[in-house]
Amino acid sequence: MATRLVQVNMKARNDSALGRFWAEALGWGMDSEGPGVTNLEPVGFTYPDPAAVCIDIIARPEAKTVKNRVHLDLATTSTAHQAELVARLRKLGATLADVGQGDVPWRVMADPEGNEFCLLAPR
Repeated sequence: MATRLVQVNMKARNDSALGRFWAEALGWGMDSEGPGVTNLEPVGFTYPDPAAVCIDIIARPEAKTVKNRVHLDLATTSTAHQAELVARLRKLGATLADVGQGDVPWRVMADPEGNEFCLLAPR
């Protein structure tokens, strides 16, 4: 029987601070299961919703040391929307990142803890 993806798990030195960044970036709600675990869900989400994937951020003491092997890709609706998101996410604490991508239509960024993610060009 097939299954489906319901959750992405990220590690962070400060789960609540990184949770606030991603909740604001995505326009999602933020909750906590307890110390060291921050849950992010789309507003109005009821688990398990087949149209959404949630994010759990788990506290870990070690800092990120290498390029992520898995990262999030965020959709944009136009080149103007992509530029607006870059500016908004930079104000929230994200930075532009160079992971050797060269000249591509998407923008690679890093969240406040250095986790890379991409803002895709419209398709």
